[in-house]
Amino acid sequence: MSMSTLQAILDDPRYHDYLAILKGARNGLVYGFKVRFPHALIMAILFGRGDWIERIKVILRASKQHATNLAKFVAIYKSLLLLQRKLNGGKGRPHDSFFAGLLGGYFVFGERNAINEQIVLYVCSRVVASFIPRAGSHVPATTGGGTVTPISPDSRYFTLFAAMSWGAVMWLFQHRGETIQYGMFNSMTYLYRDSERWQNVRTLLWHNT
Repeated sequence: MSMSTLQAILDDPRYHDYLAILKGARNGLVYGFKVRFPHALIMAILFGRGDWIERIKVILRASKQHATNLAKFVAIYKSLLLLQRKLNGGKGRPHDSFFAGLLGGYFVFGERNAINEQIVLYVCSRVVASFIPRAGSHVPATTGGGTVTPISPDSRYFTLFAAMSWGAVMWLFQHRGETIQYGMFNSMTYLYRDSERWQNVRTLLWHNT
């Protein structure tokens, strides 16, 4: 295939929706790796077990899973949006995104594992936070969200949201720690319980006991 033929395909509106699925999967793959790799690296340094060969394997495995899951979700989501639009005579409907996300989330992130749990909790927290009243005037959303600009939460309500969130999670940590997500529980243990124990200056300032 010549470059001119390939460029003609890329510019042809008939192929746009299908190429957008491919590009979305590519972006999901790249973004997932960029997000997970530094996080997995830091967690391996702070809490990793075994030698560094094993830790590197864990880092790469987590990065691969995060990246491929995001790529699969974007591809499924965009494909289902396109399918629903075609079934509706080429017109999208407000609930199409919900059903596409619902099925994509079920098939890609429905299996419970550490990576999926972190991603789902991250998404859930953003959904909950979206109900905080916004600062200033609200700009109505447009179909497809192309012209929407995120508005920061009203600072007064965010203060209450932050206080309630931290009060609740600290109570859970003290009284129902088994219900907290594993990664967060480890982080909180490091911050609030490991800091209660030391034997000498080294274990006070440099290394946990």
